[in-house]
Amino acid sequence: MNSSDDQSIRVRAPAKINLFLKVIGKRPDNYHELSTLMCPVSLYDTLTLTFGVKKTHTSCSHPDVPSGETNLAHRAAEIFLELIDSREGVGISIEKKIPVAAGLGGGSSDAAAVFLAMNRHYGHPLSKDRLIEAGCRVGADVPFFIFRKPALATGIGEKLEVVAGLTPYRVLLVNPGFKVSTAEIFKNYNLTLTNREKVLKNSLFIDRAFDLSHDRYKDLGNDLETVTGSRFPEIFSIKSMLLRQGAVGAAMSGSGPTVFGLFTDRTAPELALDAIGSTQPQWRVFLADLLV
Repeated sequence: MNSSDDQSIRVRAPAKINLFLKVIGKRPDNYHELSTLMCPVSLYDTLTLTFGVKKTHTSCSHPDVPSGETNLAHRAAEIFLELIDSREGVGISIEKKIPVAAGLGGGSSDAAAVFLAMNRHYGHPLSKDRLIEAGCRVGADVPFFIFRKPALATGIGEKLEVVAGLTPYRVLLVNPGFKVSTAEIFKNYNLTLTNREKVLKNSLFIDRAFDLSHDRYKDLGNDLETVTGSRFPEIFSIKSMLLRQGAVGAAMSGSGPTVFGLFTDRTAPELALDAIGSTQPQWRVFLADLLV
């Protein structure tokens, strides 16, 4: 829940999972064209923004998250203040719960939360479209978190179409505890695997619903799993474990290494959480809901 007083705003920033991710090709600017079905989940960072300070500053509870201008939330604040031509600053404190460099978009979500909170504080001077445009200056996933709805994202992630009718799965997120470089995973992705079938899938989930039971389509999947899994075989071990525990589907999110399982039964994921946590105590396991 968001809360505020005259000088501070406290907001939550959700994680995301990629239910579907296809790499379409590489652009001249070295970004990759994607087609991906993204959905927020109920695992949150919490940010406190304090206004009325002379200079923008950022701190985080996680030691691996940078402060200052290299922090995406800090960058978002500076861009917002530039756009409204303000000389004020904002203090940003981030209580981190979303694992870092985990394929869950935590840093991008924090940046989007800053854009939304500051826009609210200053009386909504920027439209949603302008906020999304500003988000592109921070990172490819930031527009989705400003959009904050299940969406088919194309381009580098900035073109968003609402996807309705998703099943409200319970989600078990399993993070094996190491970080993955998104840039390195994309750098090592073999673009010769891209084919026309993947391009045609751009229209999926707009014309028909996402469906795990559909025999004709493989709706749940991630092109980047092969790259990350070849370096970290734990990815495939976690997938197998989730399926054995009753998940109706499992996949890696983003560039990894977090793997999620989707459950229709309300109690099975709780049992799976206990089972996985007891056998692999070094992994971080989170129970969440798909925010549809």
